[in-house]
Amino acid sequence: MNESLFDVSGERVLVTGASLGLGKRFALCLAERGAKVAIAARSMDKLEALAAEIRAVGGTAEPVAMDMLDAASIEAGIAAAEEAIGPLSVLVNNAGIAIVKPTLDWTEEDWDRVVGTNLKGAWLAAQYVAKRMVARGGGKIINIASVLGIRPIGQVPGYTAAKAGLIQLTRQLAMELARHNVRVNAIAPGYIVTEMNRPFWETDPGKSLIARIPMRRVGDPEELDGILLLLASDAASYMTGSVIASDGGHLVNSM
Repeated sequence: MNESLFDVSGERVLVTGASLGLGKRFALCLAERGAKVAIAARSMDKLEALAAEIRAVGGTAEPVAMDMLDAASIEAGIAAAEEAIGPLSVLVNNAGIAIVKPTLDWTEEDWDRVVGTNLKGAWLAAQYVAKRMVARGGGKIINIASVLGIRPIGQVPGYTAAKAGLIQLTRQLAMELARHNVRVNAIAPGYIVTEMNRPFWETDPGKSLIARIPMRRVGDPEELDGILLLLASDAASYMTGSVIASDGGHLVNSM
């Protein structure tokens, strides 16, 4: 990779949902390449461990507490991030959760928790950060959507609905904020291995899902680095409203 083309040194980035999974990888990737990173989640002990890991290799990371179901917590977390690393130039809107069970067994509480975290929380974070970016003359928002927001799968109705909403929100924000030099794009990962889901891929249902992916494998978090760096850098200076899938061919698989 030509790292000078995807230069993020000097960027000040807030990554939500950074305590584990893709958020952790995003924070590491950006910090390793010179960005100052504020890492947000509810689990401060995990954030402190990640910050120590980043600092140990010469990076800059500051943990901030943030609950995506609490508007006041989101706003306070953004303010704390800017106090710690300076005015934000990039938001990686990554925080998300999933509940897996048949649609008819979902409760209103399940729905509110999943949609509240994945869509409402993402919307609030984007709005709060965008107001600051507009006042300063620009910035970049990267929403972490999912191919399941485009093509559904069973037992995750709140997740698929929220990710579909996040994709449309990306386009809406891109349209309205383009004149203010705020670019809004989304990454739509397919099935990616994380520490939480790794055991699932060894089960029969997991192997069945893998068999339906054209590349016949799940992705590694590092395989999203290139897209992340593209969207966080000026290499994508004429891109806004784009949704980039990285899914091993999931979306082009035959029905």
